[in-house]
Amino acid sequence: MQISPAHELMARALDYRALRQDLISANIANVDTPYYRSRDISFEESLAREKARIDRKESKRLKLAVTHPDHFDTPTSGRGDRAEIFFRDGHMARNDGNTVDLDVETTEMAKNMTMYNALVAAMKKEGSIFRSVIDASAKV
Repeated sequence: MQISPAHELMARALDYRALRQDLISANIANVDTPYYRSRDISFEESLAREKARIDRKESKRLKLAVTHPDHFDTPTSGRGDRAEIFFRDGHMARNDGNTVDLDVETTEMAKNMTMYNALVAAMKKEGSIFRSVIDASAKV
């Protein structure tokens, strides 16, 4: 059940934060793997793309007229709802070609967890407001 477009966007943001956590964990796990290049996702771009998709879905999209029940739905455009994973090559590679910097990864993990927890708190708050409205309307 989608409470609001903001709720849907927060749910996708949680998905992207979870993916980012997995990528950072994989980077840390491969800190000693020769020629391993650290990976990350472009969180802001992925979320902006998702917001644009939700906005189009809400009301700004012109519906295709269907004159026969066997007609196909219109295909969705764009690259889909997947986040783009890239190599984070801004750091000097060690002699073995590995680009994982443990300090950077642990800092990014802490920032990501803080944002994840803030999103969970916001979703709980929105859900409690929605429940209080339902409870208040049931008493009338």
